[in-house]
Amino acid sequence: MDILLTLGGLIVLVVGAEIMVRGAVELALRARISPLVVGLTVVSLGTSAPELLVSLLAALKGSSTIAIGNVVGSNIANISLVLGACVLIYPIEVDRDAHRIHWPVMMLVTLLFTAMLWNDDVAFWEGAILVALLLAYIVWMVWSSRKASGVPGSKPVESTVPFGRSLLFVVLGIVGLAFGADWFVEGAVGVARTFGVSEQLIGVTIVAVGTSMPELVTSLMAAIRKQSDISIGNLVGSNIFNLLGIIGLSAMVLPIRVDHSAFLLDLGAMVLIALLLYPLMRMGRKLGRWQGVLLLITYLVYVVLVIQRG
Repeated sequence: MDILLTLGGLIVLVVGAEIMVRGAVELALRARISPLVVGLTVVSLGTSAPELLVSLLAALKGSSTIAIGNVVGSNIANISLVLGACVLIYPIEVDRDAHRIHWPVMMLVTLLFTAMLWNDDVAFWEGAILVALLLAYIVWMVWSSRKASGVPGSKPVESTVPFGRSLLFVVLGIVGLAFGADWFVEGAVGVARTFGVSEQLIGVTIVAVGTSMPELVTSLMAAIRKQSDISIGNLVGSNIFNLLGIIGLSAMVLPIRVDHSAFLLDLGAMVLIALLLYPLMRMGRKLGRWQGVLLLITYLVYVVLVIQRG
């Protein structure tokens, strides 16, 4: 049963990712928003739905450790595991704005979150600041993208797909990603326990991969469809949304209180991997296979260190 649940979840993830990418591209054409911005907003918010649900439920139950671990682990996996796997299979072209604007935002947000957590507490007002920053970032991206298009607002935008169908594709894709990820993780954990794999190993491998499956499948499908802006935008946007949106909302529901020293390895890995992404994006016009190998090795080293930590 667990194997069937795992396979079923993976199928739903693939279908959901394909549907959402199709709808997102069409909405971008109609709204005169670049595919990169769509990846940074609509697609990244949709693929982060599983992390949002897990962290909010954890906050409501008073389990701040799960909320923090979920977000930090997902951010590490998004850049090292997910992006590494994507470019290893299919090289991704890097948009200039990705390293000129959006990477600095992700890096600043990563450092801001680390600083907030350093006193072992993320209060309600800090969560409100994070959410406000996310809203401001989204509004600015949409505004700047529409302005850069140079198309008057009254001019209709041609699209091969009706607006209602495009929107339905995005909604159905997001729902599919959320359910698919949940089924995949539940089934994979069941399979692992059947074969006697430790709870810790499940957490840093199967669960980490499972919660990042929406980003992995969506980015890979976008790259295959030659929508590489959506692909890399999805991952950078997911990391920004995880820290600003998920941590922000969780802290507003219930202040987050954890011992930051327990997360030193994870916070350090998140910062270092975010830093590593910049030179990789600047080396040529594409993220190719050797960059993918390097990112995957980085993730494997992190997993080994986590296992050794116990």
